[in-house]
Amino acid sequence: MLFKEIHLKGIKSGEITLAFRKWQKPSVKEGSLIHTSIGLVEIQKIETVTESEISDKSAMKAGYADKNQLLKSFPPNSTGTIFRISVGYHSADPRIKLREQSELSETQFSELKKKLSSLDTHSKQGHWTKKVLLAIKDNPNLHAIGIANLTGFEKEWLKPNIRKLKNLGLTISHKVGYEISPLGKAYLLRLKVEE
Repeated sequence: MLFKEIHLKGIKSGEITLAFRKWQKPSVKEGSLIHTSIGLVEIQKIETVTESEISDKSAMKAGYADKNQLLKSFPPNSTGTIFRISVGYHSADPRIKLREQSELSETQFSELKKKLSSLDTHSKQGHWTKKVLLAIKDNPNLHAIGIANLTGFEKEWLKPNIRKLKNLGLTISHKVGYEISPLGKAYLLRLKVEE
């Protein structure tokens, strides 16, 4: 579930407590946490509503001037059910604290190695994690197409997999391109020593 930056700021300040989406079925679950640029946003409650049940007041709680503006925000000719979703700011993104680590204990290194080995093993592409991490380390701020060209992996396959590395705290995403995190550097250094 994606949010516009302006709505995320409102969620963080507490001014925005609702979101409306038109879906065939919900793409989020109650109680789930979503990673966003402001940190974690909690999905608190999901209800189905009709257009007539949406008031100007609830549209304003979703960051719109009125009900009309909210309804215009749905994709044109979209079909599906309207969901009213209660949202709230939960906390800062835990990946930030994780990625800022510049030292790894033996246990942490071993756990990371096991997780990356699992990503390699379960991938149709074979062993990819080290190759991608090194490409990002050696080419900071290079966009996905550039990383794809360097590594030989498809861009559309690469992007969600770089996100897996980000979730482990190993990379940082920018508006354009990626960067290896302090944790990623520490991991690669330990890996080099081990080889």
